[in-house]
Amino acid sequence: MKKLFTLTMLLVASVMFAQDEEKSPLTVSGSVDAYHQTYLTAPDNEGVSFGTAFADQTGFALGMANLVVSYEGEKVGAVIDLVTGPRGAGATFNTDIVDGIVNQAYVYWNVSESTTLTFGRWNTFLGYEVIAPAANFNYSCSYLFSNGPFSHVGLKADFALSDDVSLMLAVTNPWDTNNISMTGEYGLGAQLGLYGQYINLYYDSGNNGGLGFEIDYTGGFDLSDSFFLGINAAYNDNDGSGFYGAALYPQVAASDTFSIGLRGEFFGLHGDANPAEESVFATTLTGSITVDNLIIKPEIRLDSWSDAMPYIDNDGAAADNLAAFTLAAIYAF
Repeated sequence: MKKLFTLTMLLVASVMFAQDEEKSPLTVSGSVDAYHQTYLTAPDNEGVSFGTAFADQTGFALGMANLVVSYEGEKVGAVIDLVTGPRGAGATFNTDIVDGIVNQAYVYWNVSESTTLTFGRWNTFLGYEVIAPAANFNYSCSYLFSNGPFSHVGLKADFALSDDVSLMLAVTNPWDTNNISMTGEYGLGAQLGLYGQYINLYYDSGNNGGLGFEIDYTGGFDLSDSFFLGINAAYNDNDGSGFYGAALYPQVAASDTFSIGLRGEFFGLHGDANPAEESVFATTLTGSITVDNLIIKPEIRLDSWSDAMPYIDNDGAAADNLAAFTLAAIYAF
């Protein structure tokens, strides 16, 4: 009888422990990535790069490691996203909060079923791509993403107006001023979501390195069960100068473990600060092979500028185009 009682108590305890685990408000996730890159049209040892964010080294290189800890209560919660490595340093401007360690850190309050307030630092709502490579199809980043904001510090309110319509309003420090604002200036942001398509607006004065005004469309469509088309377009103006562009992201799932996708991007500069009206067309072909939680991405990229020669060729002469092959590995947990 004693043994039966002991076994019964152990069974009850294990069930209760399992239930507690299922209901735990604390979750941990993150990713680690590394890559090898070689230029096809330029020497690997000349410090040449495409001019977009991240993945700008040749040979073997580290991307980043990030650890996201979330605590989700019934109505309130908090998220801390810690990052290290070259990609993390670039995303947080290296000398930013605690020497580039904090990617995101915010608290939130679900005021009602349709309204959430978020206070702190969060990754930007503009653009198709994000900082963490596990969430992007292409490993290298676009010009539109690289020239827009990476993160914001401030207060935002998210409103679920219906199942398919949402609205976000934000007041923040100016563009990528991720610690404190010393000038007394602020930025304003808004996002309207309609059936999976998003119109994003951002404005700051443009002074002291600010962004000025940017309007951005981000969305996409499932054209079939295996074919998705992502879309991004943006226009920026800062005191009469800025950038504009558009990118298409067709992606085909060939199987449960292999997909292939193309990013075709046109990006241009305009205004008095860019009298040459330089522009670039960048084509990136990426494969995505999934092995459990590991994602392997072979990628070929070719950028070609008009009215600019920012690269060199294999003979050391100035060139308007650059091609590279990259092999990246990303583990997400």
